[in-house]
Amino acid sequence: NVRGLGARATLMTVLGADEPGRKLRALLAERGIDAVIGEDPQAHTIVKLRVIGRQQQLLRVDFETQPDHEVLGRLLADFERELPHHDAVLLSDYGKGGLAHIGRMIERARAAGKPVLVDPKGHDYSRYAGATLMTPNRAELQQVVGPWADEAELQRKAQALRQQLGLKALVLTRSEEGMSVFDDAGHHRLAAQAREVYDVTGAGDTVIAVFAALVACGMPLRRAAELSNLAGGIVVSRFGTAEVSYEELLEAARG
Repeated sequence: NVRGLGARATLMTVLGADEPGRKLRALLAERGIDAVIGEDPQAHTIVKLRVIGRQQQLLRVDFETQPDHEVLGRLLADFERELPHHDAVLLSDYGKGGLAHIGRMIERARAAGKPVLVDPKGHDYSRYAGATLMTPNRAELQQVVGPWADEAELQRKAQALRQQLGLKALVLTRSEEGMSVFDDAGHHRLAAQAREVYDVTGAGDTVIAVFAALVACGMPLRRAAELSNLAGGIVVSRFGTAEVSYEELLEAARG
């Protein structure tokens, strides 16, 4: 949610020519969200089914198909057309096949002087090389660098990966342990906010979305990390996917 920051956001995604796709288009229009949508008549719009018990998510089932390569090619052209009109690029990799051209997207964005923020997925982080920053959680980072015995080993592994990929910062989200920012200045640790955790759904998305909005406004990375950490603390205290308003974030920062 970037309302209140005077920012324009454009969503880019691939949908099927089906009922879930039509519902999502209607929802985007209703909320006034700009969107560039690649339609793949052969694919099904991804549907995520959450199984809830006593107001807690027990498991999630995803129904999905891989998008057509030709559709993704057209989406890349749309990305290049939209790029000059935005101040930052956020690439959320859900491992669904929609970011087949992520390397070229990062290359084009950095050549245009735009910061690129990546929410990664999978074992191969080389595809994110050249991005500005990346926000893995603990499990995602362990898939790539292996486990660590202590904080010192974590810092060595995180910094080595950051330098290998050419990132300005690697931001590790650590659930109840808060957040760690690894950059040229070293390790900046942010404690978790003292809140009752009600539902972690979408917390990582909130963190990187707020991060992107603040970086687009010119905020330094470490200060943006502090506010993004506050935003993540707000949404986990609510059930289901939630958004954070500018006013809520400002109040939390003052408190």
